[in-house]
Amino acid sequence: MLIIWEINLLIVDTSSKYQSSSFIGKITPKNFKTGPFTYHEEVIIKISSLTNEGIGLGRVDGWVVMVPYTLPGEKVRVRIWCNHKNYSDADLLEVLVSSSSRVEPRCGLFGYCGGCQYQHFTYEQQLIWKTRQIEELFKHQGGVDVQVKHIRPSPREYGYRSKITPHFQKPRKGKLPKIGFQRQGSRRIVDIQQCPIATKSINDRLPFEREKVFLGIGQYRKGSTLLLRDSLDGVVTDHNAVVSQKVGNYLFQFQAGEFFQNNSYILPSMVEHVVSEAQGKGVHYLVDAYCGVGVFCISAAQKFEKVTGIEINASSIHWANANAVVNHIENADFFVGRSEMIFMKVEFEPENTVVIIDPPRRGCNQEFINQLVNFSPIKVVYVSCDPATQVRDLESILAHNYRISCIQPFDLFPHTRHIENIVTLEKYQ
Repeated sequence: MLIIWEINLLIVDTSSKYQSSSFIGKITPKNFKTGPFTYHEEVIIKISSLTNEGIGLGRVDGWVVMVPYTLPGEKVRVRIWCNHKNYSDADLLEVLVSSSSRVEPRCGLFGYCGGCQYQHFTYEQQLIWKTRQIEELFKHQGGVDVQVKHIRPSPREYGYRSKITPHFQKPRKGKLPKIGFQRQGSRRIVDIQQCPIATKSINDRLPFEREKVFLGIGQYRKGSTLLLRDSLDGVVTDHNAVVSQKVGNYLFQFQAGEFFQNNSYILPSMVEHVVSEAQGKGVHYLVDAYCGVGVFCISAAQKFEKVTGIEINASSIHWANANAVVNHIENADFFVGRSEMIFMKVEFEPENTVVIIDPPRRGCNQEFINQLVNFSPIKVVYVSCDPATQVRDLESILAHNYRISCIQPFDLFPHTRHIENIVTLEKYQ
């Protein structure tokens, strides 16, 4: 890989790491779709914006071309490798005019590893673009023209991630496997010896865990996935081990393999915002429909007369109840069940109740939304790791006499395309 910086010019050789692993070679693939460009045609374009996937977007005679690892305002030379119905994919070959916001990535594997999309972008500009992407998503997909607050930055730009799961494929012909993450646009594994966005403790432990795999390679006939989770107890690698994490003044215990937010440096601020938004005049009760190990309920318990959490994972509910005891919370109830059934067990008056929603990336299903709007709580606080599915769900909720009072994104994962977004909904009086 050859990168030469000279008078704001980045030159990348044609064997660049920025090339997609799809369709490598000179012969046109059989499944290459004819379109405005031929296979491996080189064109020069100006990048005008970024998609929500962190991919640069430019146009040639009005036709959209997507180019990873480029930035708005840059003039680039690219190579087409795929035509779609209304756009083409291209590899970056050369940056002819670079953005003033371009910086040198800290990770030498940036461009190979698919984990980060923005390490070549100043953090300040990452935050600006992520905020803009939320605004555009709500306006164009949701038809809602509302003010979005500037995204809250992570206190740490690097060394923040408290959990990584490197994996490796089945060893072939006696060769040691690559241990790491998938390459951008491919299922191939990029060998990872250090990860700049992971905590120092994880990076200190990673070489030891890699060596364990190499020494015991015979037992890994089908490949495997490793776990390294940083906690108050140190780095844990056993999925079933019990770990501890502090969020504000509260201590939470859970099994290492279970879900828990992976940026402990910004998490207290995010939880504080959710609890603050959940409060309101006449709001006495809180329902957390995807409660996990009880973070929101326990953190908010002292602000409400009663809090209730539901979670389909029985192990999470076990730890939610245990965490309530550890933190001396006596006004919280947790039970196992599908979120769609929660309102059948809730005895709170809707006009005095706030509901917190923190679903998986796929969002809520329509059955849950129907139950929610039929229950008709006075407030809803929707926490989402995928703003696109969040906007989709909000469209149904807003149709039932609700309005958006606050949109606040949080940057839990700097240098990646991911955005955590929190929307507060209030019932029209």
